[in-house]
Amino acid sequence: MISEVLTVWSEQVIAELDASDRHANAIARDLSPEQLNWRPAPNAWSVGQCLEHLYKTNQVYLQPIATALEGRSPSPVNEITPGWFGRWFIRTFIDPATQRVRGRSPGKAVPAQRVDPAILDLFLRSNDSARDLVRRASAYDVNRIRFVNPFISVIRFTVGTGVEIIWKHERRHLLQAERVRKAPAFPH
Repeated sequence: MISEVLTVWSEQVIAELDASDRHANAIARDLSPEQLNWRPAPNAWSVGQCLEHLYKTNQVYLQPIATALEGRSPSPVNEITPGWFGRWFIRTFIDPATQRVRGRSPGKAVPAQRVDPAILDLFLRSNDSARDLVRRASAYDVNRIRFVNPFISVIRFTVGTGVEIIWKHERRHLLQAERVRKAPAFPH
């Protein structure tokens, strides 16, 4: 059994996931089913769809990362240092501060047209799983261990890059959900 010693990067990622939980609760906790499913335009997502997309992404993305850690020798690192491709991918497609390209959601993570109100709690539980994985991964060199991307199998990111993608992706779609909630036509 590997002892759980959190590294600098893992503490930061857990703090980001905690912030995502608070943000999601602030956006969606008090919404009616109608409000949760309201869309500002026919081709735009509702608050609920943003949450379901994040939930589905976690459901698909976390397991390959966990599998990549199996059988590895402990070798913790203090920071995540994505390679050039990982940095480019995050900057171009994921990070809301720098995103330049709006990609289509992979089929495995496309939300339903109408989302059940339980989606907020499902998303929060998926973040519990993400935190557990981060705690486990903190014992390893996340900058060297690679996993097969479950959305694009020819891409193999490092575990560290995968973890960065998770929380930055959440930030992006929670900001999107917040904009939906603040839309002038949002039902009150």
